[in-house]
Amino acid sequence: METRTLGPLGPVSALTLGGGGLGQVWGTTSRDEAVATVHAATDAGITLLDLAPTYGRGEAEAVVGEAFRGRLPAGVRVGTKVMLGDPGPGEVPARIERSLTRSLATLELDRVDVLYLHSNVVPDGYLQPRHPEFASRLATPWTRFVDEVRPAFESLVADGRIGAWGITGIGLPRTILEVIASDPAPAVVQCVANLLDSTGAIYVHDEPLRPRTVIAAAAARGCGVLGIRAVQAGALTDAIDRSLPADDLDQLDYGRAAPFRLLAAELGTSPAMLAHRYALSMPGVGSVVLGVKNRTELAECVAAADAGPLESDVITRVDASVR
Repeated sequence: METRTLGPLGPVSALTLGGGGLGQVWGTTSRDEAVATVHAATDAGITLLDLAPTYGRGEAEAVVGEAFRGRLPAGVRVGTKVMLGDPGPGEVPARIERSLTRSLATLELDRVDVLYLHSNVVPDGYLQPRHPEFASRLATPWTRFVDEVRPAFESLVADGRIGAWGITGIGLPRTILEVIASDPAPAVVQCVANLLDSTGAIYVHDEPLRPRTVIAAAAARGCGVLGIRAVQAGALTDAIDRSLPADDLDQLDYGRAAPFRLLAAELGTSPAMLAHRYALSMPGVGSVVLGVKNRTELAECVAAADAGPLESDVITRVDASVR
């Protein structure tokens, strides 16, 4: 598989195996099939695993723990996350330590290569317009990030518990850009990388998302860019694999992508393969995270990576299909 540079992490595979599918966020699978998928991914040359304790309440991490029993294949690296929110002054280091310790125990590892802040960094006093009742769990105020979160991450790097730290960059764009521009900068930024420029139902802000601006800023700063939501929660596949109400934003994205699916059929490929090749072709993106839950879905994504970047005229047609 093609190798790319992911900022300070150096060379990684063009594809990253994500934990959403393994944790059954994107439909059901068995533990045995999930473990087999992890083995198939590393056998195919995937060298980065992107997990989180919130994926299936620890299931994704448990799958990787069972797959390797603490002995990762040579060259394979693991990242996980901490959903912090705002635990209050002085509580951050202990909260991060508890989450990391639990993740390491489940993974059967003594360190991870990257630890991401999974919650949004927001300005002090910011009130998120959608689902404000979840703000204390989803949003970390800027001062809390600067004074407590970032120093705690840097301390974990110094202690060797983590190799580097990063952020999940799907929050308020102006604050993400501020995190990227400040010192020390994150080693890796997870950025939306799909042809709809959408996160669908998980975006809680009323400002435009601006994912390509975030990708460009992160790449220019020397941060690794990990592209996420390449198929936008199933909206860029043949069919969404879970039941959603008609007004759900992921379902609306699926409807918006109908011309894209017609284009994929015209080109003789599947929407998922075309969407992954599109994400892999986006300037600045280092590696693209897969949300696969079984070996069949994995094989299609590996084939997309093997097919290489899209030609410029195909990219133009893809963009035109959803604009």
